[in-house]
Amino acid sequence: MGVSSFFKNLFGSTKESVTELANNAETTFEQAKEAAAPYIEKAETFAEETIAKAKEASEPIIESAAEYAHKAKETVSEYAEKASDAISDVIETVKEKTAEATDDTKTIAAETVADTSESAIEEADKE
Repeated sequence: MGVSSFFKNLFGSTKESVTELANNAETTFEQAKEAAAPYIEKAETFAEETIAKAKEASEPIIESAAEYAHKAKETVSEYAEKASDAISDVIETVKEKTAEATDDTKTIAAETVADTSESAIEEADKE
């Protein structure tokens, strides 16, 4: 019987010690939470103020960037139209020069055929 009483007292006191530690931990946690609350509020306030300042500082930059992008778009559009016109002019010039060269080639070819034919006919007549 003495052994069973010993174990009951041993484990019973352990159970009580664990319960006491859990209660102490819970109390300590609550105290820490209460102590940290003002610091958490200060951190939140600081973060909100910093974000507001960043937004305020970035607004003019964003507006300038948007304006610059709009101007760049207008300039690019203007030059794109000019480039398109210039390319169209080059294509037309190439077509004209090609047509002229083709006509000259046809004329030269026809003259050459005519000259060659006349020479052949003259030689045939001589024979």
